[in-house]
Amino acid sequence: MSNYCRYRVAGGTYFFTINLLERRSDLLVHHIDALREAVRRTRRARPFRIDGWVVLPDHIHCVITLPDGDADFSNRIKAIKIRFVRAIPATGRRTRVRAARGERAIWQRRFWEHAIRSDADYARHMDYIHFNPVKHGHVASAQEWPYSTFHRLVKTGLYPADWGGAAVDDIPTGEA
Repeated sequence: MSNYCRYRVAGGTYFFTINLLERRSDLLVHHIDALREAVRRTRRARPFRIDGWVVLPDHIHCVITLPDGDADFSNRIKAIKIRFVRAIPATGRRTRVRAARGERAIWQRRFWEHAIRSDADYARHMDYIHFNPVKHGHVASAQEWPYSTFHRLVKTGLYPADWGGAAVDDIPTGEA
């Protein structure tokens, strides 16, 4: 059995990748309202700040900041996953192991997390999030993707509206 060691920083800022089990699914965008409500309810119960977020058909990337003194990101991710699963119709097949554990075959069990360590690291991950729909070929520019915090960040001046087109050379192409 793998031994996962998480780097925890109380009040820290983290980057996450959270994947569906079926990587060719469009479940997340098909049920975007249920996902949004799962995130809202989780934030009310276990507060965190959303710095950046993008929902793709089969995975999520986000950067969040936890409250001072709090390093419990795992239970927040778990709560979002559980609330989402409970909100959507039961479909799909389950393995015997998942059925025995009462799990639905929606999410991969694990998620990828990275503690943000500097302003440059933060900027790289925020760019990665917002460029991801372009990278995956869903749209030609970040502005075109509706399931992202990009539009909010344009309004605050963090990004120009024309940022993140397919011709941009300085956008990261992989997770750092």
